[in-house]
Amino acid sequence: MAARSIASLSISFGLVSIPVKVFSATESKAAIGFNLLHKGCGSRLRQQYICQREGVVVDRADMVKGYEFEKDQYVIFEPDELKALEEATQHTIDIVAFMPLAAIDPIYYDKAYFLGPDKRGGKPYSLLAEALRATGKCALAKWNWKGKQYMVQIRVAEDGLILQQLLYADEVRSMADLHVETVAVSGAELSLAEQLIEQNSVEGYDPAEYTDEEKQRILAQIDKKIAGQDITVAPETSGAASGAEVIDLMEALRKSIGSAKAPALAKPAMKDAKAPARRGAKRAEAAAGPAKKTRKQA
Repeated sequence: MAARSIASLSISFGLVSIPVKVFSATESKAAIGFNLLHKGCGSRLRQQYICQREGVVVDRADMVKGYEFEKDQYVIFEPDELKALEEATQHTIDIVAFMPLAAIDPIYYDKAYFLGPDKRGGKPYSLLAEALRATGKCALAKWNWKGKQYMVQIRVAEDGLILQQLLYADEVRSMADLHVETVAVSGAELSLAEQLIEQNSVEGYDPAEYTDEEKQRILAQIDKKIAGQDITVAPETSGAASGAEVIDLMEALRKSIGSAKAPALAKPAMKDAKAPARRGAKRAEAAAGPAKKTRKQA
């Protein structure tokens, strides 16, 4: 299925304009969700909006959007006015500076998008990509989108350009508020810690090598519940994972190095592609089990 662009924009690169299309770089995989049901009959519950003043249920057709400019004082915007606010968005990405890739702390990274060349944009697009690759730098730019101005990073990847939305300073909390205590460590402790890190180091992160094991565990428990089995709570583990203090740091490091193995990688996601189908079949069999038995008895 061909990717669909969410916007057509132009990157302002000096006096050069680069027509590009914007594509979502990520997709949300549905998390395991539980529905709210009526305890008495097991039926789904429906969400309703209640007017705080009149205490009546309000239909969506009777809802409007407003901005609170003072306590309980709102100015109401009609749909056409809201649309006009969004249409004022500029369809340009204005580069304001270039800097090394490492100059932007990843803590400021927000949502990522792919940029592809639009009509007549192939050559300037390739020029910017090659220039960024050759200099080892990224671009810092401004992007007005849906009523907000974003600071964005444009960086080059193997197959093209990536647009990375950035958070503003007031959107990121400061670790200084935690008042983290700095404790001195000995040279021997540091040496053992470095050795442990070296033993468990890999060349890089390959996302295809990992799967959501917690999600699979929960789905397996759901299968047991569908099959009529009870779900039991696993006992809490003891030790450092549960917050217990490590008394002898040196001894713990030595034991860790002695038992260290090559990093265990989960099986690639592709190998587990049939798991959802198997789980679905299990649930279907579990749900159909009593019915089959009834027909056989009949």
